Amino acid sequence: MNNEKILKKKMEKFLLTPLLISIVFMVLSGLLFLVDTKSAIIVTTVVTVVILVELVVYFVSKAGIMPALIRFAIEQGQIQKELLNELAVPYALLDTDGKILWGNKLFIDAIGEGSKKRIRKNILAFFPTIGSDVLNSEETVNMDLEYNEVSYNALIRRITFDEVFEDEDTVVAPKGEALIALYLFDITELKHYKKENEEQKLVAGLLYIDNYDEVMENTEEVRHSLVEALVDRRINMYLATIEAIGKKIEKDKYLFVFQQKFLPQLRETKFAILNEVKSINVGNEIPITLSIGIGADTNNFAEAYEYSRVAIGLALARGGDQAVLKSGDKTFYFGGKSAGTEKSTRVKARVKAQAFKELLVDKDTVIIMGHKRPDADSFGSAVGVYRLVKTLGKNAHIVINEVTSAIRPVLSGFKGNSIYGDDMIISSEEAIGKVNANTLVVVVDVNRPTMTECEELLTLANSVVVFDHHRQTNDIIENATLSYIEPYASSACEMVAEMLQYVEEKVKVRPLEADAMYAGIVIDTDNFLTKTGVRTFEAASYLRRIGADVVRVRKMFRSDMYSFKQLAEGVMNSEVYMDAFAISQVKPDDSDAPTVVAAKVANELLDVEGVRASFVVTEKDDVVYVSARSVDDVNVQVVMEKLGGGGHANIAGAQLKGLTADVAIIQIKELLETMYKEGDI
Repeated sequence: MNNEKILKKKMEKFLLTPLLISIVFMVLSGLLFLVDTKSAIIVTTVVTVVILVELVVYFVSKAGIMPALIRFAIEQGQIQKELLNELAVPYALLDTDGKILWGNKLFIDAIGEGSKKRIRKNILAFFPTIGSDVLNSEETVNMDLEYNEVSYNALIRRITFDEVFEDEDTVVAPKGEALIALYLFDITELKHYKKENEEQKLVAGLLYIDNYDEVMENTEEVRHSLVEALVDRRINMYLATIEAIGKKIEKDKYLFVFQQKFLPQLRETKFAILNEVKSINVGNEIPITLSIGIGADTNNFAEAYEYSRVAIGLALARGGDQAVLKSGDKTFYFGGKSAGTEKSTRVKARVKAQAFKELLVDKDTVIIMGHKRPDADSFGSAVGVYRLVKTLGKNAHIVINEVTSAIRPVLSGFKGNSIYGDDMIISSEEAIGKVNANTLVVVVDVNRPTMTECEELLTLANSVVVFDHHRQTNDIIENATLSYIEPYASSACEMVAEMLQYVEEKVKVRPLEADAMYAGIVIDTDNFLTKTGVRTFEAASYLRRIGADVVRVRKMFRSDMYSFKQLAEGVMNSEVYMDAFAISQVKPDDSDAPTVVAAKVANELLDVEGVRASFVVTEKDDVVYVSARSVDDVNVQVVMEKLGGGGHANIAGAQLKGLTADVAIIQIKELLETMYKEGDI
């Protein structure tokens, strides 16, 4: 009825407008009598005739025109309504609460209410993912929905009455009220083909036998071919389960290609081949371990292969016996339960030492830094690199911002010593001021940029070298000119001690420097009890020969009575969780090196029978530090990675911000229980 009234008013205005204009002309013709009577009579006569015609049209035609226009408008409305009802897209109108006010035939059929003309339900009954935030959004929302195994792309648009009815004289609803228009576009088939296309993408994989040489050396020669045949058979059978095409490119390396649809299968089984090859035993004393690198989710196969090379590099750098999947920008780790097999050869150390020496040729200044809150290994390895650089005639500086009790005993011999000068130890600000085009930055005992003493140096220097023994994570120092990461090593000091022996120029290490490096090995191995291999003793022997004093080092790191009581309290307050994991908390009070006592407690707890791993937490400056240690086959590095940390298979740690020590312990317990159930530890 409102529309009919509006139409009548507009038609009346339309018909009366010419009549009003004619009246104006009549007034003007009257004025014309003052100028020319004859012309005025003619004009007046014409205007009068026009007015009479317009009156006839208005009164006679109005009765016929108005019903015709109204019928036309109604017919058009019915046509539009029918077209909307027969629209080839499911369409519905909702109120702002989501209640369905009206839906066309396709919409009613789509939601399975074909027998009903009107649906008295809320849209959330069919599509729960449409929340109140979507219904109240002022913007047009585009989202994917699913119902009855059909996928839809939904367009949800808010239509206010103010936008629809703009006539000021018409009031059809209170201002601000609105309707929600919902369009559903069936994309089931499109999603099917997209998924099929995605699944058929090629994935590149590299598989390396970690310890091929070591296994063969410890196996009778007559059994070598049998070991190779069994490994080949296991690998080929495994590749057959994912319909992969594999090729042995070297005696211990394989390249394989498969479709991306098999990736979920590999992830679900957590690359079972890692454990299958370990069961091969035909006289080989050392279990065979594999490293796998997978490159997926790329636009072309060349990029997938490059991703697989990055992934296998990560797997090897983390100690092997694991699979690394690089899918686009994300990296996933599987396996890595074992501590790895020690490498007896020192060829890599010799090669890296020579490469480092060549890098120093055109450099005039070397800045060395470890991780924040440095420990004995960080400082000791920095001192070793310092001595190597000074031997080659270059300027060298070590960046240390905070001197804690962890390094104070060994650092005291260098501070104020005229032999080393005041510029041996510098702060981050001083180091930044010394950077130029010929500066080399050496990072020791850490490979994560965020944990270095001065992350800014990594971007300022043209050349960066990394020497570390921790397993790599996703957060690595990128574009390093030289990277020597050896997770089999016990400590960074061990690595540097080996390198010192392979530089052509004879490096004269002073006793004080030898003490610092020896201390780093002792602390990181817990007096040669943890992660100690043949090369560890060889490095310690070398340092002992060049002047390291065992008694002097032991005196440096003796605990005071207060720290010793803290250690005893930490052991006393511990609990054994799941009959295998010792968990404790240390309250450091005003200690400037809270992790030292925590690490000692963690080491002590490993001596308890039945304890496979220990986790000790402590708080300092609103940060919770976790020290993790293990014996046997528990890889604590994998556990700490879940908390954002890292380390070794037997020695690891993490820093948790925004938590209390009690909450951290709860998180550790939940994580251990989950990982144990899933078979990750």
